[in-house]
Amino acid sequence: MAERTFRKCVLVMGYFLLGASLLAQPYRPSQEIQGKVDSLLALMTLEEKVGQMTNIGVAALCKGGFYEGRDTLELDSVKVNRLLLKYHIGSVQNKGKYPPSIEEWNRLIGAIQEVATQKSRLGIPILYGNDGVHGANYTEGSILFPHQIGVAATWEPRLAEAAAQVTAYELRASGIPWNFGPVVDVAKQPLWGRMFESFGEDTYLNMVMGNAMVRGLQGNNLSDPYRVGACLKHFAGYGMAHNGKDRSPVYMPERLIRQVILPPFEAAIQNGVPTVMINSGTINGIPCHTNKYLITDILKGEMRFQGFTISDWEDIDNLVKVHRVAVDEKDAVLQSVLAGLDMCMDPYDESFAVHLAELVREGAVPVARVDDAVRRILGVKFALGLFEQTLHPVSEYPDFGSEAFTKSSYEAAVESMTLLKNEEDLLPISKDKKVLVTGVAGNSLNYLNGGWSRTWAGVDTTYNDPDKLTIYEALQDILGQANVSFVQGTGYTEEINIEQAVETAKEVDYVVVCVGEQPATEKPSDIDDLSLPQVQQDLVTALSRTGKPIILVMVQGRPRIIREIEPLCKAILMAYLPGNEGGRAITNVLLGDENPSGKLPYTYPRYTGSIWAYDHLKSDDRGPDFGFGAFQPQFEFGYGLSYTTFSYSDLKVEAMPDKDEITISVTLTNTGRRKGKEVIQVYVSDLVASVSPAVKQLKRFRKIELTPGLQKEVKFKLTSKDLAFVNQQNQWVVEPGEFQLRVGNLSHTFNWKK
Repeated sequence: MAERTFRKCVLVMGYFLLGASLLAQPYRPSQEIQGKVDSLLALMTLEEKVGQMTNIGVAALCKGGFYEGRDTLELDSVKVNRLLLKYHIGSVQNKGKYPPSIEEWNRLIGAIQEVATQKSRLGIPILYGNDGVHGANYTEGSILFPHQIGVAATWEPRLAEAAAQVTAYELRASGIPWNFGPVVDVAKQPLWGRMFESFGEDTYLNMVMGNAMVRGLQGNNLSDPYRVGACLKHFAGYGMAHNGKDRSPVYMPERLIRQVILPPFEAAIQNGVPTVMINSGTINGIPCHTNKYLITDILKGEMRFQGFTISDWEDIDNLVKVHRVAVDEKDAVLQSVLAGLDMCMDPYDESFAVHLAELVREGAVPVARVDDAVRRILGVKFALGLFEQTLHPVSEYPDFGSEAFTKSSYEAAVESMTLLKNEEDLLPISKDKKVLVTGVAGNSLNYLNGGWSRTWAGVDTTYNDPDKLTIYEALQDILGQANVSFVQGTGYTEEINIEQAVETAKEVDYVVVCVGEQPATEKPSDIDDLSLPQVQQDLVTALSRTGKPIILVMVQGRPRIIREIEPLCKAILMAYLPGNEGGRAITNVLLGDENPSGKLPYTYPRYTGSIWAYDHLKSDDRGPDFGFGAFQPQFEFGYGLSYTTFSYSDLKVEAMPDKDEITISVTLTNTGRRKGKEVIQVYVSDLVASVSPAVKQLKRFRKIELTPGLQKEVKFKLTSKDLAFVNQQNQWVVEPGEFQLRVGNLSHTFNWKK
């Protein structure tokens, strides 16, 4: 996004900030903090300033090589003194090979903070950050929640907020006040391996769930010893890679960047987020880390962001090695800092700080730009209360790993479960029947947890929590060992013992096939084919020949194509990556002790070559005969079944342009035989516009629980902002005309003139 690209842009601030209940206050350092920052800044040397702008990996401070597999993290006093005292490094992140206990985390971070606060000239504390992406996942014994895609599938902001609050508590218990999350990247390309870290394909769902997570992480006070500072990822467009690969180019017109990509970031920034991580890739050929219009003019200017920006891992070096827009590292530092980058995640050493100091002395980087960055960084440190107390005693965190926190994780996992098929009401499973569990995900905690689970890749079984149950173990725990068999069947891509699985299936009443996606993240999560690995499909095919009813449980971070095997399965349950309580949650849904209520946060494609989001254009829907109906996904966005049934009636819509208000009411009735939850989804379609409109767009949703026979009237309010779009001049506008509103199977057309 070059300067010429954005010259005509107008961003309507607060456009997507719908409803006061979503909002806190934008992050703004208080006058008291600003005064303290200015006083401290006046005392700092250039070297101390550029050190504050540098973030290193903790392994750079430890004995041994950076990537040496170590079972303990032992600080190297020579490295510590060089990096913290000579080069004044101000921020540290990450861990070693293993997940430390809260006691070890506090000893480690405490020792680092002691050097920074007691031995340095100015006593500026270190800002320690980590990727707590589904719990404090790098701390031994912490609660592992469903990944964000599963939290999105709950369509319940309350659960997102609760998960984030527990995460914040357990990060602070570990001595970590800064979390690299949430991810608010809209992800419309399921080939992208990090889709599981997102809230899915919809802008509004990302905004609502992202705001809820920010509230849970931060509360109303960043210095609260049970809350942490959030860091939005990844500004901007990271989930929309053209080729579906991680850290890859995005090609998108500015109009869609503003309409689809930016609103969740803007909303979270207005909700008080103090830090933002920059996208590793490029937008329209320009690396985001060198994009001044993106960082300075849009983020810091139009959005009035007063916190600080940070690069992702090694991304300034990548301007040389990968993007080839800089001749050397010094040139990369120059470009990124002038673009508006405030802190560099330079994991290995002090080179960023050294280069930046040279650039300032040479006059290439103004001192004012450095002062602005440092002022932002120090403001966050003061706001987090680090100058008063860097660590709090472990004894102040008695609820770490508690049963109450476990219950929160279980509830999120249960409500994420999305029932996609249930022919002849096969589910729930009768508890007096025999069951075969098979498939790569059937007896694995690692598949349930996915990446970022105790280790970065999430594949090492060494650090799994011994008291947590796999799907097989959870079923066996309830039905008894004699009634539940397990045969592996396949690995991720290799056949193991399919024949044995088939023979065992002949002796049972139900076959639960647990297919899945091997834990991975970032570049290792790249795939070339969205199809479920053939060997896993072969397992289903072979088992179908036994005539026994097949229940397909999908444990995966994104949709994998199942077109060929879907007809062979009587029931299909999407479990996403449900975390440590996933085995129990899946089991209790299969057995009927819990009623599934999840809804898909993405469109589930039928073909690898037909990957469309639900909010596509009508022209996408044209078929070979020039008619319409080409959009035929396996399952639609927002879809999910229940063990009960619901009906919608009495849709009433009143459009009042003079009051800038659209009121909606609809009656929901539980027409089934058991209590259940339904997500009421409100979609709006602009029937005629100056820019071809989406067929429909999600504008509101609410999850409602009803007992059998009970009905409830549910009300929503929209405003003209919900009818707006970004026009050809890259401006948000509302054009008069006809709009269609849809709720469930009901619709209403209204006219908007103002």
